Amino acid sequence: MHLAQLNVAHLRAPIDAPELATFVELLEPINDLADAAPGFVWRLKESEEDPTATVVHDYGDHLLVNFSVWDSIENLWNFAYRSAHLGVLRRRREWFLRVAEPYSVMWWVPEGTIPTLAEAMARLGHLKAEGPSPAAFTFQEPYDSNEAANLPAAAEVRK
Repeated sequence: MHLAQLNVAHLRAPIDAPELATFVELLEPINDLADAAPGFVWRLKESEEDPTATVVHDYGDHLLVNFSVWDSIENLWNFAYRSAHLGVLRRRREWFLRVAEPYSVMWWVPEGTIPTLAEAMARLGHLKAEGPSPAAFTFQEPYDSNEAANLPAAAEVRK
């Protein structure tokens, strides 16, 4: 099983606004760091040519989406909290609005599966509505991949 993760952030201004220039400058080096990190499998990109392009979607103009797949929760944790990514993460209040609801979700997918953004947003909605479960969880309340392997979606993919 691999770990899918989505996190969303509400931008304080349009992505091309001067107050977000530093954030945009950091996109390429942080994405390069993720792409080279141990355990990294895949991430959703808007463009292969423009490393600063953010994902265009139908969920709101000021909603930034980060969506990726990793080989383990430990490797995702190490990238997020034990690499240069942490320094950028600590500055998030400069660029993003604070929200009082879950903005990050993880779930297990069969190896080789690339989930859709629609599924990821549905998982985030599930977490908001139902709380953590093997279908949608967080670093604070993780679930083992063995628990997810018996969920209907995983069983369907194995057929």
